[in-house]
Amino acid sequence: MLIYGLKTCDTCRKALKALPEAEFRDVRADGVPAEVLDRALAQFGDKLVNTRSTTWRELDGTERARPAPELLAAHPTLMKRPLILDGETMYLGWTKDVEAAVAG
Repeated sequence: MLIYGLKTCDTCRKALKALPEAEFRDVRADGVPAEVLDRALAQFGDKLVNTRSTTWRELDGTERARPAPELLAAHPTLMKRPLILDGETMYLGWTKDVEAAVAG
């Protein structure tokens, strides 16, 4: 199991604590492989871009208008997190439903 997130993100820390066997990848330091990002965009669409983040609020209108793949490649911290890969299954965020599905 892989968790993509930020080591400074409280939600990512909660997920990692609940899933100690998971491998953690920091999106700021390591990025997200293009194939993983493409799969996540295909599954989650615009939900993958965190429009509530500080990074999003700091972007100007021109930057916000870029396609999601370009935006996430340029600003990996814009990705909603954590992004959890469990084999072929992907989960986004750390809700009760996601927690039950992966930790249960």
